[in-house]
Amino acid sequence: MTNSSTSNTPKKILLNAFDMNSVGHINHGLWTHPRDESHRFNELSYWTDLAQTLEKGLFDGLFIADITGVYDVYQNGIDLTLKESIQLPSHDPTTLVSAMAAVTQNLGFGITVNLSYESPYQFARRFASLDHLTQGRIGWNIVTGYLDSAERLIGQKGLKDHDLRYAQAEEFLELCYKFWEGSWENDAVLKDKKQRIFTDPSKVHQVQHQGQFYQSQGVFQVSPSSQRTPVLFQAGASPRGLTFATQHAEGLFIGGDRPEKIKQQVDQIRNQATAQGRNAEAVKIFVGITVVTAETDELAQQKLDEYIRYASPEAGLAHFSSSVGMDLSQFADNETIPYQQTNSIASVNNKFKEQSISKNDLKAQHVLGGRYPLIVGSGATVAEKLIQLMDDTGIDGFNLTRTVAPESHHDFIQWVIPQLQQRGRYKTAYENGSLRHKLFQQGDRLSASHPVQQFRCQSTASTSNSNLNQKQSA
Repeated sequence: MTNSSTSNTPKKILLNAFDMNSVGHINHGLWTHPRDESHRFNELSYWTDLAQTLEKGLFDGLFIADITGVYDVYQNGIDLTLKESIQLPSHDPTTLVSAMAAVTQNLGFGITVNLSYESPYQFARRFASLDHLTQGRIGWNIVTGYLDSAERLIGQKGLKDHDLRYAQAEEFLELCYKFWEGSWENDAVLKDKKQRIFTDPSKVHQVQHQGQFYQSQGVFQVSPSSQRTPVLFQAGASPRGLTFATQHAEGLFIGGDRPEKIKQQVDQIRNQATAQGRNAEAVKIFVGITVVTAETDELAQQKLDEYIRYASPEAGLAHFSSSVGMDLSQFADNETIPYQQTNSIASVNNKFKEQSISKNDLKAQHVLGGRYPLIVGSGATVAEKLIQLMDDTGIDGFNLTRTVAPESHHDFIQWVIPQLQQRGRYKTAYENGSLRHKLFQQGDRLSASHPVQQFRCQSTASTSNSNLNQKQSA
């Protein structure tokens, strides 16, 4: 494995803005700050302005989180969730993409969609359509869900077992691969006006799928887009989740507060990817961070002190309660929180097994209402810390959360980006091509070493036969 500490040419940092189509996302309570505009999340201009800002900063992508359901575990209700707007209300993130793509040329869009509540066909069609409209700038963050409130909303009886959710995810993804890669050949669309052949019928194939969770028969309605399969992101850190991610994902999001713990995760991910027959560097690994920056270290600290006056650590606890499936309000501030096995986010919940953690510990960690590592300082200080973290751990980049919106992104672009560029650790211009090519410099399509290869249709000789080829795709 090669990382920036051993390579002659240090890796450049990849950077996504991490956001959500809601008011409160990760850092809760800051919606009350006088300069915060996140209450405008339901206005299109809020998002088109953000997209243009991020492109100005040469961000690789805007990564938009999403949940189905509400956070109702803390205090057994949603009163605090509603008062503090803890991802409620939240709107569908896919509705934002076309508008943001229309005002940008290079910014990628990673969209979270919970496959547990989707039809594979309708989902695959929607994302293939978006890949066309963005000219290959779409990514999908694959999630299986963890909220019992979502199950009740959808009309199901309860959350499926953690590992069963991943078995369903495997089949969902397999069927999507068949739609995206196995129905239309690359040169099926001719657009030949003289011969009146828009699509060569011999190059379009039916998908046949009979599985444990899904059945499908027919032709995919969308012709091949630039990437065919969107860039695949995943955040599973449980043993089952990591097996799934290292087999399929191209981008992986991990948590981590200590560099040695992050490096341990990175090494495990790269080793597992290799064991699955993939290149160790075929997975780009991102860590979520929060940054407060200004012209000097002192001014950045003053800004943090100001932000803290508006943040809500308790709202952070309410969010965390749903992440671990345990009502944390039942414990005293100094009481050690016991580990309880739940069907929620296994990797987060396991921290109670590994460490002695109290509510006061969590509140200290949630000083800005969110649990991501907090980096504070001048642009130079932040740049050095990001580079150090990257070099010490072997990660590829960061998911940057917002604090006060849109101020925090403007600050990062003004103070941190130039410092990273001066150190040769951040691009000064975008590469041409799709989101996948920008991330990997290896073309628009998934590589032949990816599991998608077994579902790709093979090219056939052209024919004028007007009857649809009934050949079954792989």
